[in-house]
Amino acid sequence: MSYDEVEIEDMEWNEELQAFTYPCPCGDLFQITKEDLRLGEEIARCPSCSLFITVVYNPEDFTDRPDKSKKTPAQPSPVAEIGKVEALDVQ
Repeated sequence: MSYDEVEIEDMEWNEELQAFTYPCPCGDLFQITKEDLRLGEEIARCPSCSLFITVVYNPEDFTDRPDKSKKTPAQPSPVAEIGKVEALDVQ
């Protein structure tokens, strides 16, 4: 049974560990990586004791799918240059 349920927003990103962390009662930190979250893992474990927590998060926030809202802007199509039209000498 999970020690607790914790929202991902309540966890802290630890750059050194490259993991989201949350304080464990034993004094260490529960940890879960972005890769774990991408794979659908929801359990953050403490490396120092047997406790673990359930992380509540939106799996879509960690998928590798391209974000539809971040589309690359369309590149302009090249336009043919119109050459100079010489005036006809009409008399």
